[in-house]
Amino acid sequence: MKDIYLLLTKSDTFISKAIYLVTQDSYTHISISFEENLQPMYSCARKYTYSPIPAGIRNESFEKGFYNKNQHIPCALYKLTVKKEIYYKAKFILESILNHSQDYKYNLMGLILCKLEVPYRRNHYYFCSEFVSEILAYSQAIELPKLPCLMKPSDYLLFEELECLYQGNIRELIKYRGLC
Repeated sequence: MKDIYLLLTKSDTFISKAIYLVTQDSYTHISISFEENLQPMYSCARKYTYSPIPAGIRNESFEKGFYNKNQHIPCALYKLTVKKEIYYKAKFILESILNHSQDYKYNLMGLILCKLEVPYRRNHYYFCSEFVSEILAYSQAIELPKLPCLMKPSDYLLFEELECLYQGNIRELIKYRGLC
């Protein structure tokens, strides 16, 4: 058996605040990692620390970039234990996307329509939870209750298959897990 890690966060960026205003969800962003130390960790998010655009597939780090400068934000870390073949299939799907990461863009329209429960799928466009959900669904790591393009980060709080490892803020997560 192998573990896949999901990190849910709620930052104080404009986009996160807008998502929270509409959804009132505890968490507004999700990232995926295949390593216990959460490095590398991937999502569909801002490419630069101080600008919400451009956005796309990116490696999120605790040592530099957004999380390094915003360690006060709330987070929850979950673990999904899967069979080895499922783990490697999910990792292969991620690596296939990463090999063409420059072709992927942020699915802003999909994010808006997700709240309205209207499926909107475009090739090479993702928002964070759509990106993570597609990897997990296509690898058969977890059975989703709805399409990947309709999944929100907070939906992951409802999965019994996920084990909550930590809830607090990024700074304490780094200390607790010895991540940096």
